[in-house]
Amino acid sequence: MEFTKEQIAELKQKHGEIFKITVDGKSCLLRKPNRKELGYASMAGKDNPLRFNESILNACWLAGDEEIRTNDTLFLSASAKIADIIEVKEAELEKL
Repeated sequence: MEFTKEQIAELKQKHGEIFKITVDGKSCLLRKPNRKELGYASMAGKDNPLRFNESILNACWLAGDEEIRTNDTLFLSASAKIADIIEVKEAELEKL
């Protein structure tokens, strides 16, 4: 799926950073997950790690080819990139 510059600009204005995942010519746009979505995904993924990726993919989905969500091969390929949209900054701890 191709996305126009206007679509991307509109989504960026509404959601901040957005990300495009492309697998075998199929594409989707995702936004960053929030803390509540990460918490839910962590609980869902406790017994089944794929549930974490599925939960984040569904919660952050903005637009794209539905086959990425429904085709196991495409889903697994896209899942490998889910961790890249979850930004964790380095924190410093100082004992005083």
